[in-house]
Amino acid sequence: MIRRIATVGGLTLVSRLSGFIRDVVMAAILGAGPVADAFFVAFRLPNHFRAIFAEGAFAAAFVPAYAHTLEKAGLPAAKLFADQVGAALITINLVLLAIALLFTPDVVMLLAPGLSDDPQRFDLAVALTRITFPYLALVSLETLFAGILNANNRFASAAGASILLNVSLIATLALAPYFESAGHAAAWGVLIAGVAMVLLVGGDAEMHGYGIRLRMPRLDEPTKRFLKALGPAIIGAGGVQLALFADTVIASFLPAGALSALYYADRINQLPIGVVGIAVGTVLLPEMSRRLAAGDIKGAASAQARGIQLALLLTLPCAAAAIAIPDLIMRALFARGAFTSEDALSAGHTLAAYSLGLIPFVLLRSFTAPFYARGDTATPVKAALLAAAVNIALKVALMGHLAQVGLALATSIGAWINLILLAVLARRQGFAVSGGAIRGPVAKLAAIGIAFAVALYFGGLALENALASMTKFREESILGILVVVGGILYFAAVFLILGWGWFAGLMKEIEHEASLPAPIKPDLIEDPTDASESLPDSEPPPKL
Repeated sequence: MIRRIATVGGLTLVSRLSGFIRDVVMAAILGAGPVADAFFVAFRLPNHFRAIFAEGAFAAAFVPAYAHTLEKAGLPAAKLFADQVGAALITINLVLLAIALLFTPDVVMLLAPGLSDDPQRFDLAVALTRITFPYLALVSLETLFAGILNANNRFASAAGASILLNVSLIATLALAPYFESAGHAAAWGVLIAGVAMVLLVGGDAEMHGYGIRLRMPRLDEPTKRFLKALGPAIIGAGGVQLALFADTVIASFLPAGALSALYYADRINQLPIGVVGIAVGTVLLPEMSRRLAAGDIKGAASAQARGIQLALLLTLPCAAAAIAIPDLIMRALFARGAFTSEDALSAGHTLAAYSLGLIPFVLLRSFTAPFYARGDTATPVKAALLAAAVNIALKVALMGHLAQVGLALATSIGAWINLILLAVLARRQGFAVSGGAIRGPVAKLAAIGIAFAVALYFGGLALENALASMTKFREESILGILVVVGGILYFAAVFLILGWGWFAGLMKEIEHEASLPAPIKPDLIEDPTDASESLPDSEPPPKL
């Protein structure tokens, strides 16, 4: 499992680094004014729906059902299930796309009503949304292929697909003078990226025998299991996205630049979430699903414990840096071109507020995986909806005094509530990770993280004084020194306090995986016309 996490995390890191380059280009060309706000609204709308119907609910329901069918009935039955689900997914997305394109002004008015006070921003947001919204249908199809590949232990192309979004946006922004506006250039970059992502991941699936052939959906056993999990998953993902919708709605009433500050701060905050949290969750869900389907309850719990410890090890230094030196981070990364020092200061305060919730953000997928792997999407819904309600209430209460910083702070508080509720509910159902398995390492890692944050804060002050005479690249130099020296000191402290034995134990599952039999090649399996006719009755995964 660790090796697969490294594959996903490594490619996701490349994606995030290319995304950083994209954001630097975007900040320099779009800045943080009306055009940027309009684009970010147009970009957020399909992404909100994507998180509900594609990468959120769909993936949470589809991957365990596909993995269970693959484990119990073999690849032909799993392919039949994917074919049927793919046909339904494409149909639903086409209907949703038609509605969105016909009623785009109403959609923008509903989700960003504050833009109506500025006709220029509103009209531009409508025009850009009509370009970006088809991205939802494309990324939904990409998510289907990614889920199939992940369940068959192929993670590379799915993890690297988002790199194409960054490359596409950089390319179109570089050609911005040839478009009606820089916002139009970015919007077309999003649409082109959606096409490229489907071709990459779909081509990988087809090449290795996992491609789909659209078939009329049937209410067989795998489909029933999928639909049973999908409904609660949509509600749960909708609850989380409702809080993010609230960000967009409330920020649209704030002065110009608030939406942009939220975007750039969230981009930095999303780096560890994507590289660590999503990588661990992406690998952990099919891993636990397969183990539970095979009756290996102890192995599933061990996989979760390893995922939690690895996520904390890699996330704590990021959280410490974003809390201790947020203004320096934003100045060094974005303060150039149309993005001013004042914009960087506003985004830095927002980043610090987001980063207070970075730990629960990263761990959420590790804590929802045990529920999803057991086919239980209803329990995470309860936690997500309650956390979303608190989140939205806090946003309304804090926006007046703290503007977009209050929105980010409310988001962080909501993430902690969500994580705590998941831990409590898992314990009540009897499959929480044993405290003895993670308590000691987690406490030591937390202490190291706090000390690291203090060292970064005072180290940053010392370097600012020492390099005060530099007229160019001063912030970039300070940040670079802190990253290199701080990283060395952090991992030295980890090995000193937790010991090499702990780290070796965390990684030892690599050897176990190497001893497992190789998966059966798809071309060695006969594909009957209707595999479901001869399938045995499926058994639910074991419960604790």
